[in-house]
Amino acid sequence: MKLYYSPGACSLSAHIALHETGLDFEPVLASTKTHRLVDGTDYHQINPLGYVPLLELHDGTRLTEVAAILQYIADQVPASGLAPPAWELARYQLMAWLNFIATELHKGFSPLFSKSTPEAYKPIAKDHLMQRLDWVNAQLQDRPFLMGERYTVADIYLFNITNWARLVGLKLDDFAKLMALRARVAERPGVRAAMRAEGLLK
Repeated sequence: MKLYYSPGACSLSAHIALHETGLDFEPVLASTKTHRLVDGTDYHQINPLGYVPLLELHDGTRLTEVAAILQYIADQVPASGLAPPAWELARYQLMAWLNFIATELHKGFSPLFSKSTPEAYKPIAKDHLMQRLDWVNAQLQDRPFLMGERYTVADIYLFNITNWARLVGLKLDDFAKLMALRARVAERPGVRAAMRAEGLLK
């Protein structure tokens, strides 16, 4: 398989999941700034939308969208426990978390990175994000992970997205449970390996 990624982008989630499962893959740098590969190839030829991640399977099939890619990776190695089986209610709870992170958090950060966003709107976007993060913090209660004791791809995605908080001036220090979850995820060997591969850790 090939994973098209850009350092620190949401593709880090898939990069981490691949390390967690131990699947063989080739990482391919696809800068979200230049939209070109190292060899000069226009990334739009591979993904017309121009964003990462994109996972190219052994047969050439290409998957996009973080939530779908994360579930695909987890399902290749059921023993990893990164996703509950499809017949369990927990699988749909996982899907709910992935959709929440994608639509309420991931896309919530987008205006803060866009040069076209009016400055007057950014405080509104930040306030909305903080409300959503406060809700996530409250859901954790005394659970170590989003799904309770079970570490899943939803925790990986949440960790990845909340890494962006400092880049846009959001302080998460008051969200003690969320910060504790982030600390647990950050110490996992698979997470550290992926971040090191992307130049995010020494």
